[in-house]
Parts: sequence; C-alpha cells; structure tokens
Amino acid sequence: MPLSRPVYRFNAALVREPSRSVVRGLRAVDHGDPDYDGVAAEHAAYIDALEAAGLAVTVLPPLEAFPDSVFVEDPALVFSGGAILLRPGNAARRGETARIAPALRRRFETVLEMAGTGYADGGDILVTPDHVLIGLSARTNAAGAGALGACLTRLGLASKTVTTPPGVLHFKTDCALIEENCVLSTARLAASGVFEDFETLILPEGEEAAANALRINDVVLAGAQFPRTIEMLDQAGYNVVPLATGQIGRIDAGLSCMSLRWFDETLDG
Repeated sequence: MPLSRPVYRFNAALVREPSRSVVRGLRAVDHGDPDYDGVAAEHAAYIDALEAAGLAVTVLPPLEAFPDSVFVEDPALVFSGGAILLRPGNAARRGETARIAPALRRRFETVLEMAGTGYADGGDILVTPDHVLIGLSARTNAAGAGALGACLTRLGLASKTVTTPPGVLHFKTDCALIEENCVLSTARLAASGVFEDFETLILPEGEEAAANALRINDVVLAGAQFPRTIEMLDQAGYNVVPLATGQIGRIDAGLSCMSLRWFDETLDG
C-alpha cells in the first residue's frame, strides 16, 4: 500500500545525544577518532535544522556503553502507523534495540519485533512511495530482510529486497530519496539498475560521501563539505541546508542515521 503523504513529510523526530564514548565508534576505514566536542556540535546543529524544518524533536539521553547509539536509525524503523524494532548487523550494537524500545512504545500503539535470528540495519532501508527498499549488505542479511518484510506487511507496506554494492557499508551510504520520484545516488549504485523506476541525480566524482543526504519537508540537508553536490542540488531547484558532517563521517555516519522521523497525526495542525 503506498503511503498517504509524501515520504519526506515529517513533523516529529527522535534523536539521542552522543555519548563521550562516541570517539570509539565503529568504522570501516580508520580516518582517526572523531572529536567528541565536534560530534556534539554537529549533532546540536542537526537538531536545530530538524526543528527549523518543522519537526518536534525529542532528545534521548546518551548511552555510554554503546558508542554508536547516537545513530538511532539503525536499531529501529518508524512510520506514522507504527514502529519496528530491528536487529543490527554488528553484534556490538544489538543492545541498542532494547534501549530505544521504551521510547518507541510510548509513542506508537504498534511496535513490532523481527522474528528469527536474521539481522537488519536501518541504514539499509530506503522508504519510497510504493516500496520500502531493503538493501542486502554486511549489516542486513536475507533472513533479516525477510523478517523485516513480514513486519512491513503487517503495517500495510510493500517491500522489495535489493543488493548493496560490494564494499558499501549501508544501502543509504550511496543514496537518498530527495523527491517522490527522484533519487540522489552514487554512479556505482545507479549502475546496478535498482533505481530504474526513478529519476536519478548522480553525485559528482569525488563527492560520493554526500549520498547520505536527507529530504525533510521542503529542505534537503546535505554535507557542507561537498560544494559541487550542493551546487547541483541548488541548480535542480532544491532548498539545501548545508550541515557539517566531518566528525560523524569519521565513524561511517551521515545525516539520515542520526534521527528517526515520522508524521504524528496528534501534532497535525
């Protein structure tokens, strides 16, 4: 069942304050530890941008035992009609699901849990108008995709399993939906044919890390250190809000992973 409103229309968000342990966050390539104060500043600016875009933001306390817990999108998936508790692909992060579950149960009447032992990260999930795309990766396996698809069916949503290019951490490391029918994508992911039903904006060579942008209502949040991408989006008619992501980028993160976003009917109007 297609969603009843644009998939990027939100009025509520849940974020988690970064812990001081964030400097020990997971990373595929070691570019050096992030600076805690730098991460905190980027996170604060991110919250400001969400609020400026019209979202009511709830900030959860930090979890020192989980360095990557600031990235709340990986252990859960949310929609207006309910939430799904995920099972992260990295074993060190699986305890985050239980820590975020109470906050979701306070906000959603329906909170589902994945069956079985498969795993899935929210970073591999791209919500489009007709399907929720589930990207297979090192953090999301076929069993997890199947269990997640069953949960999505219970929420009345269709899903489709796709393949993430080799060596790419998450499906959304390489793409972002910026319009109902338009995807911002790296050349390598677009070449796979996964977006054959969408228009695509291909990222400039050398700025592939800008792929994890975030469309929220009438703005597109994008990494400030990617000027050619920002110029391309601006010329395409998008209202771009540049945000610093240099510190979080050191631990394989981007803009979508720092929040859970949904449309709360009780806040409408």
